Formats: sequence, structure tokens, C-alpha cells
Amino acid sequence: MFESEYLLYAYVTAIGFCAAGLCTSAWQLVTGLPLKFSLRAEHSFAALFGVLARVMAGPVIVMRNAIRGAVVEGRAPFWLALSTFISMVWSFFTGVVMLELLYRL
Repeated sequence: MFESEYLLYAYVTAIGFCAAGLCTSAWQLVTGLPLKFSLRAEHSFAALFGVLARVMAGPVIVMRNAIRGAVVEGRAPFWLALSTFISMVWSFFTGVVMLELLYRL
């Protein structure tokens, strides 16, 4: 019984991370720039859409920055592990929201 629950948690987390990756890739396809946490928008609609995109794509941004920090800047492995944990929790919640939206539709 416990194994199936853990597999369900892993599946929901994978769905959330895949949704974050799709959002990040779509943003880069449309704008030509990688998605970052910084936000510069002149209009309120663009700012709202930018915030929603960053909330959705947050796990990928966190992991990209963590891997870059570990490889390029030589940060301690603790920060990579902590960023991975944060990204997994964020992906889980994103996956729950995505599955709930799909279920409601």
C-alpha cells in the first residue's frame, strides 16, 4: 500500500516538473529569452502573465540556477540538494494544481 502512494507522489511531482518545463520552453520559444525570476513589464496584463508564468515554471528556474551555481560558480553540494528539494516540493504542488484543473475540466 505504501509503495503505491509513493509512486503516486512521484507521478504528481513528475507532472508538475514537466508542466514547468513546458511553460519555460514555451516562454523561450515565444520571446527568444530564457525565463528568469526578474520581472520587467510596462503593462499590468504583461506583468500578471509574467508572474503566472514564473509561478508555473519556478521549479525549472530553481534547478537551472542551482545546477549553474554548482557547476560554474562552484557552490557547495548542500545548495544543490536544498534547491532540488525545493524544486521537488514546488513541482508536487504544481502537479496537484494541474491534475485538479484537468479533473475539473
